[in-house]
Amino acid sequence: MNERILIVDDEKEIADLIEIYLTNDGYTVHKCYNGTDALEWIDRQDFDLAILDIMLPDIDGFQICRTIREKHFYPVIMLTAKVEDADKILGLTIGADDYITKPFNPLELTARVKSQLRRYVRYNNAVLKEKQTAEITEYEVRGLTVNKDSHKCFLYGREIQLTPIEFSILLYLCEHKGKVISSEELFENVWGEKFLDNNNTVMTHIGRLREKLNEPPRKPKFIKTVWGVGYTVE
Repeated sequence: MNERILIVDDEKEIADLIEIYLTNDGYTVHKCYNGTDALEWIDRQDFDLAILDIMLPDIDGFQICRTIREKHFYPVIMLTAKVEDADKILGLTIGADDYITKPFNPLELTARVKSQLRRYVRYNNAVLKEKQTAEITEYEVRGLTVNKDSHKCFLYGREIQLTPIEFSILLYLCEHKGKVISSEELFENVWGEKFLDNNNTVMTHIGRLREKLNEPPRKPKFIKTVWGVGYTVE
């Protein structure tokens, strides 16, 4: 457990008490006793959770919470002697995740910290998984656009008429942009059949593709040949 927690409270005894309980649970704690120092640390250090007192000698906890929410999504727990509903609502409205009033039970606070961190980790994992599994449906290479959903290809805004096989070859190369793809790999993934060494089908279709893309034979711009290896879209 290496989560970093920021505590901002001008009452040193309270900040020290919270630190004891959190470090005993394995968290790394950084303490600030005023808002100015807190903002400096927030700007230069990545935290996993912040505990903010509202009543500070310089900058109140609400403003610190607003600043955190401009760039960060980690949980914020407001810690204050104020019990008015209006303050609680304001804290939650500006982005706080939880609200605890003084005096408090340190064990309850640590339980709230654990709960917020669990939610934060689950949220981050879900977002990461969504990004990793999100499918790219359109590729653009120096004026050449290949759209997987519409099954269309455009060169500088003008649609290029491709056969299904030609489109599949171009799409496969774009999906593996930067990687050199052998004729064997292209054939087996596009045609779905076993490749034979004397099969010139891929080379023939690459030639037709280049013609339709107005590729100069010696210096193709889009589909390049890596001699003895295969083809690539850079």
